[in-house]
Amino acid sequence: MLRRSTLFGPLIALFALLALPLSAPSPAAAADGSCAVRAPGASATAERAVAAACAQVDADVWYTWGGGHGPQPGATYGQVDPSDPASEHDPERLGFDCSGLVRHAYAQAAGSDILNGVASSQYYTHRAAGRFTAAQGLGPLLPGDLLVWGTSRQLHHIAVYLGAGKMAEARQSGTKLMVSDVRLSGDYYGAVRIDAGPVTGHVFQTWGTGVWTKAQPSVRAERVYAFPGPTTIRVGCQKHAEEVTSDGYTNDAWSYLPDYRAWVSNIYVRGAAWLEGVPTCED
Repeated sequence: MLRRSTLFGPLIALFALLALPLSAPSPAAAADGSCAVRAPGASATAERAVAAACAQVDADVWYTWGGGHGPQPGATYGQVDPSDPASEHDPERLGFDCSGLVRHAYAQAAGSDILNGVASSQYYTHRAAGRFTAAQGLGPLLPGDLLVWGTSRQLHHIAVYLGAGKMAEARQSGTKLMVSDVRLSGDYYGAVRIDAGPVTGHVFQTWGTGVWTKAQPSVRAERVYAFPGPTTIRVGCQKHAEEVTSDGYTNDAWSYLPDYRAWVSNIYVRGAAWLEGVPTCED
């Protein structure tokens, strides 16, 4: 007759074996579709932004055209996009468009509405801690960086990088917020890293609408980006160059904007004709 201790040992081992799944997934495979920080190295603010975006993904929130652009960050009912028949139900759905989701995520992370605006204004923000080109790929990116698509004249989509080649995005009408593989083909433009702390540098405000920045300090130079309205800008330096006349003012001073890698006539920058405290550009 077997002693109880001799019998129970093998039985316990057998039950433990039967309780295991036939093919236990690896941690990486189990997390493949999840929305979360997927790589180390991001700031605490960036990780909070990822968490805030992922909370909306996990809540099965709709994409809505124009969603998230109310007086305060957060989901709003959308609008009909005249160019997209799939948006017909967006006014009935509470949700976000791509930049609305980014605005909400960083407002939650920073405790203030630091990225209000559309994709272009978010990418060209004066709160940039770093910028990355399409040619650099994903190598230098960290979770919380913002990925953009389009051209320097028009950036049409923005998403939150999670790490490991994944992103959280509000992609298009008729879909929910989602986790996607980063699309580096097509018109992927680059990425920006956000600094939610105190703004550094010489910060000014533009005036006017449709004011173009230029590749060189000249009205005949290639256009880079047009400010849709008054915009907060960071000025790196200024120089005397081509004389410009507009609205009764004449000025030959131009400011270099590092966030845009472009120039703008000081006529369109609020302040003195020669901006106080801004150094002269070195040729």
